[in-house]
Amino acid sequence: MGIIKKTFYTGVLTGASVLGYLGATTTLITPLPNDDPVWRSKSYARVNVHRNAAMHDVAVKRIPLDKIKPSLLQKDGDLTLEFCRSVWGGLGYRFQRNYLARKYQGAATAKQLWTAQQLRESTYERGTQLTDHFEVIEKTKAEIVVRCGDSPRNAGPRPSDGLFIIGTHVDKARGEVVLELKSVFFDSSRKTEGIHSSVPSWIEYPHRWYSRLLLETASWNLTR
Repeated sequence: MGIIKKTFYTGVLTGASVLGYLGATTTLITPLPNDDPVWRSKSYARVNVHRNAAMHDVAVKRIPLDKIKPSLLQKDGDLTLEFCRSVWGGLGYRFQRNYLARKYQGAATAKQLWTAQQLRESTYERGTQLTDHFEVIEKTKAEIVVRCGDSPRNAGPRPSDGLFIIGTHVDKARGEVVLELKSVFFDSSRKTEGIHSSVPSWIEYPHRWYSRLLLETASWNLTR
């Protein structure tokens, strides 16, 4: 672990330094292109039933293949699963996990994943619920799709809804592993007009840096 990572743990870095580091180690693409697979996915069609306008982006990180733990490249799906475990069980999600636990952990949510150990060990099968804010709705070897925006106990349409897609693939031409955290947020509770998302604009900026933080800190557990 390098000095930058150590300073994250000790809290020495200033906010500006953190943003500078994330800006140098990750890439943000927004908006998503019209041909992105998410727009044709069954998950998107099922959740965004009204096809309302959405806020969308993807945070991307590329890592040389020779820096990835070899055990994660031996079987298809292992890298994606470990990446997902590292997103939720890692440093980047710690504060939000603790905050949600204080508010919502109890008898009604006892079957959900709450502890860092549970989040690091889950296989994230479809139907898995975590921290009363996320639910796995699709799992493939390349992607784990999580519904977000409200409690998974609210299974119906929601004013705040969305998909968070945790994905990996190997770029053989460049000899790199590509990690992606893709977000699509919308109102699924009713039909809305216009081409602009109903998500407040003030949410966009912190959300995108937070996605990059989750991406970067999760990547640390995948490298040797």
